[in-house]
Amino acid sequence: MRGKTGRPAAPRTIYLICAPGYPEQVDAATWTFLILGAAMIAFISGRVPLAIVASGVALSLWATGVLTLPEAFAGFGDPTIVFIATLFIVIEALGASGVTAWLANFVVAKAGGGRTRLTLIIGVTAGILGAFISVSGTVGALLPVVVVVTVRAGIVPSKMLIPLAFLASGGSLLTLTASPVNIVASQAAASAGGREFGYFEFALVGIPLVALTIVIVLLAGDRLLPVRTTEAMAMPDPVSHARTLQENYHVDIVPKDLFTASGGVAEVLIAPRSSLIGRKVAPGMTTSREDLVILGVRRGEEQSSVVRGAEGESHAMELQAGDAVLVQGPWDALRRYVASPDVIAVADPQSFQRAVPLSLGARRTLVVFAGMVLLLATGAVPTAVATMLAAGALLAMRVVKIPDVYRSVPWSIIILVGGMVPLSTAFVDTGAATIVSDIMLSFLGTASPHLALLALCLLSMALGQFMSNLATVLVMIPIATAVALSTGTNPEPFMMGLAICGAASFLTPVATAGNLIVMRAGGYRFGDYWRLGLPLMAAYLLVAVLYVPLIWPF
Repeated sequence: MRGKTGRPAAPRTIYLICAPGYPEQVDAATWTFLILGAAMIAFISGRVPLAIVASGVALSLWATGVLTLPEAFAGFGDPTIVFIATLFIVIEALGASGVTAWLANFVVAKAGGGRTRLTLIIGVTAGILGAFISVSGTVGALLPVVVVVTVRAGIVPSKMLIPLAFLASGGSLLTLTASPVNIVASQAAASAGGREFGYFEFALVGIPLVALTIVIVLLAGDRLLPVRTTEAMAMPDPVSHARTLQENYHVDIVPKDLFTASGGVAEVLIAPRSSLIGRKVAPGMTTSREDLVILGVRRGEEQSSVVRGAEGESHAMELQAGDAVLVQGPWDALRRYVASPDVIAVADPQSFQRAVPLSLGARRTLVVFAGMVLLLATGAVPTAVATMLAAGALLAMRVVKIPDVYRSVPWSIIILVGGMVPLSTAFVDTGAATIVSDIMLSFLGTASPHLALLALCLLSMALGQFMSNLATVLVMIPIATAVALSTGTNPEPFMMGLAICGAASFLTPVATAGNLIVMRAGGYRFGDYWRLGLPLMAAYLLVAVLYVPLIWPF
């Protein structure tokens, strides 16, 4: 907390009444450390849902008096919440309009089904995109593509989504504007007596780090990443499904014509007590309400879908409960038809619509998405504003509808972020961060620059697993500046090292928005990140401590 002068306010002191007349003085920073420790234990145990732990953190900060009630729940109004929620609406539009399927087909055509080539293509794409837009924006844009591509290649998505988040973090070290952390570190280096970093100067460390990340994922990712089954594993293949329907119903239509951008087919079963029972239907007829064309009717395994007489003409069939009917028509009409209580859909037609490349609304979605990327890349508006404008435009254009919005937003992640943001605030406002920095400076003294850089990087990495990378670097910059001044060394390697370690938030899903975004799609648990994250953090640490001083000498 800051006073009217802009200086950090004095750490808060809380008085708890333990017994009549005997107040015990408890520092707010102590409560912050205790709450942080309890949250870490709960997260690591995996026995308590993440949303409940995060909610408990916010409530505990209020109950102990560390934060006021508005401060404790301020996280739910944080721009990060808006960014994540609206980003998932954009992701939903990319999938619903077939843009995701089109990109997936392109990547599959280039990479085939090989894990090595797929990892290389995803890694290079994530790195390049991450150099110009935020980490979370990169992950959000590539997430649906990676899910579709991995499924079609026969790879479990959980084997590729954590690497996607980590590679996007590596890409954030390729340009000055890729991350706010880079800008802050550059300005801090100049303020401490050094110089600002050039726009592409970060690429001197960013390119090796992206390359190292790809190599580690290729060598150890398959062993260190879990196998998690999610809904994404059931994504359909329209061409294969069309061939199956053609064989079962003897439909004289080319399989690729069954699923198009404008419409498709749906297989339904006549429900018990359906109002359709007793009606006579035949191929070529249309439904009464949605005007869908009936392509075939099937009863049991032995009867043909087209019941023909001796002359080859179709005969009508009287519908019974359990009969299968194949209908064709526009996507909206198909969705209304399968929602009727008279029929039971064998497969949701919307899932097949999403698998058709560049279906209805694709052009509108691409235009809006390109505009969002441009706003994110230029920084013309805050990230939350950019994604909110994109989501609003897609809703106004009816690419996505309100029910799709409620379904697509990961509410558990929203609660997780909202509950954990106040902890980061409390860590700074109560003086807990100052306590940590003072202890560190007391141990470092006039130690060698390499040892000081190592200590700074280790502390930065530790804090970055539960605080945002920007908050972590802001806490560490005063310490790094003090170390550089006390040792009489160049501040540039210290600031560059902080930028690198700020991006190395790989141990927990709450470390970055990118880690959170892939959590639901990959079906990950809290403890799934550190296995691959630990060797990656070691690589980042070695680059920061040994390689950085070679480029930016002390």
